Amino acid sequence: MKVLWIFAHPEQRSLNASLMREGLSELAASGHESRVSDLYAMGWKAVLDASDVHAPAPPGPQGPAPLAASRGADARLTVGAGQERAFLYGGQGEDVREEQRKLAWADTLILHFPLWWFGPPAILKGWLDRVLVQGFAFGLRGDDGRTLRYGEGGLAGRRALVITSAGARESGFGPRGVHGDIRHVLWPLLHGTFWYTGMAPHEPFTVYGADRLTEAGYRAYARRLRERLRGLPYEEPLPYRSERGGDYDGRLTLRPGIAPDGEGLDVHLGRGGPDRPDAAPVRETCGAAALRG
Repeated sequence: MKVLWIFAHPEQRSLNASLMREGLSELAASGHESRVSDLYAMGWKAVLDASDVHAPAPPGPQGPAPLAASRGADARLTVGAGQERAFLYGGQGEDVREEQRKLAWADTLILHFPLWWFGPPAILKGWLDRVLVQGFAFGLRGDDGRTLRYGEGGLAGRRALVITSAGARESGFGPRGVHGDIRHVLWPLLHGTFWYTGMAPHEPFTVYGADRLTEAGYRAYARRLRERLRGLPYEEPLPYRSERGGDYDGRLTLRPGIAPDGEGLDVHLGRGGPDRPDAAPVRETCGAAALRG
């Protein structure tokens, strides 16, 4: 595997940092390659703002337009289209371009963070906002002109894993737990980010009771993480339904015969994936494929 490990914790002596070192050691021992983006250590700029969408206008007969031509002083900031222009025509900051190059290199993405208010720290959300831009991670079209998403997209062909920690006990995150099933808590990442951009999400690795973990408890989780990473290349991802696999109608709603008595997020678990023989290929003119090498 070629693993890009995105780490979001401000303390190098933390439980999570210790587990990351365990994981990286296991990857190296198993012959895998890895690159790390330690967001706090990098001083990553978390806030998406106008500097992320300034880009040259598309090139015309006389060549590329100057940067200032893309937006007048009073023009409205349009994030999606602006980021796509910046990606296509060289207007992104080098920090963003470097992360996109790492992601294009990788076949496996790991997001590692403590669970804060049922989500990742703001710095990691900012990485997603600034790096997974339209034209690179999503917004691509197949040969038939349809948008590629939910099983297809700019990051198709990659696996993705969340490693996180929570202060609460495991039972509270079970199917009947007060906090909600951990897969439902992480739905915005697993389905709305990974699967939407084409990456195959795996069952998350969660450390429970992190605030009360003993040395023996830590060793047990470290051992489990090493075992999980050893088996990751052979592990089946979560079986989310592909948008174009036939289970959804034109309104993007499950057809009546699919899980007819089901409701909620689990109805989207079923068959399918982006490797169907009829899946439309991604254009090679943009997206992650354009940054490979």
